[in-house]
Amino acid sequence: MNVVRAMGRWHALIPAAAVVLLLSSPSGTVGPAGLSLWALALVGGVVASVHHAETIAHRVGEPFGTLVLALSITVIEVALILSVMLSGTEAAATITRDTIYATVMIVCNGVVGLCLLLGGLRHREQNFRIEGTGSGLAALTALCGLVLVMPGFTTSAPGVRYSDAQTVFVAMASLALWLVFVFIQTVRHRDYFLPAVASGDETVHAPPPSAAAAGASFVLLILSLVAVVGFAKRLSPSIAEAVEGAGAPRAVVGIVIAMIVLLPETAAALRAARADRLQTSMNLAFGSAMASIGLTIPAVAFAVVLLGLPLDLGVDGKGMVMLALTFLVGAITLGSGRTNMMQGAVHLVLFGAFLFLTLVP
Repeated sequence: MNVVRAMGRWHALIPAAAVVLLLSSPSGTVGPAGLSLWALALVGGVVASVHHAETIAHRVGEPFGTLVLALSITVIEVALILSVMLSGTEAAATITRDTIYATVMIVCNGVVGLCLLLGGLRHREQNFRIEGTGSGLAALTALCGLVLVMPGFTTSAPGVRYSDAQTVFVAMASLALWLVFVFIQTVRHRDYFLPAVASGDETVHAPPPSAAAAGASFVLLILSLVAVVGFAKRLSPSIAEAVEGAGAPRAVVGIVIAMIVLLPETAAALRAARADRLQTSMNLAFGSAMASIGLTIPAVAFAVVLLGLPLDLGVDGKGMVMLALTFLVGAITLGSGRTNMMQGAVHLVLFGAFLFLTLVP
């Protein structure tokens, strides 16, 4: 009982209730009320899973904590993507590209921009370690080039697709680069990712949860992820059909999935920025973006090669320009290790342009 009280009743009850609902719900078509209940259970599962991942992260400390969060987020993202791919809707072939592209834009412009803007408004200037953030930005640039840009220039497969051999190579390269990044982050140069001590955030100095609380959170994290995966499979086709029925571009499906996945982690990054812990914000942002490609692409590639699913990866010319602007601006604004609200405003303008040009192509 003390363990449940320590982690909060709602965060303990939501995963169990979501799993019960998943097991007791019919797998066929349900009405609007049923879909709304599933959507609430999905969002609740996402929020609960990130809460319990944060509890475990507090127990193991930085930078391992952000790694736990990134892995949890990736499981959710892969579940949502594969659910749409297996649904056979028109968005099946492009959902991986649209989700990863949206994730990169949301993280590098939306999340980073909000963190810099809010942190700058509250603290004027903030510092972070460019050694760690620069490594993440460089690796993310290379991954985006291989996964989102290069397919439009190869000739082994038609359109913006890789052949099976190319898909396997890019998947292995993505996984290898992510593993090297994790090794640098957690072993070889762990100090590059450690936040400065400090701030007025009392949670930094709060004692870590007990082993029992962390163990309970691990069990509840697994339950939360099971519920999220299950409801993702049931809801993803409905999301795709709703977007298509509204006449919106198919890329909106990817944005919706990315926003669902990143919302709780975004809240954690913003809290850290407001508490003058910008390094933690950068760890969360670039760690999730790296995992989104480095782990999602191998998982999706395995399914594509095994099941023969269609996979369009290359973005169009507009997407290439947005990626180039994003990484060019990121190299400038994050290159000194000191930030202010102006840099955040620049990133948010790019994020607004991404959203607007997706809806009005």
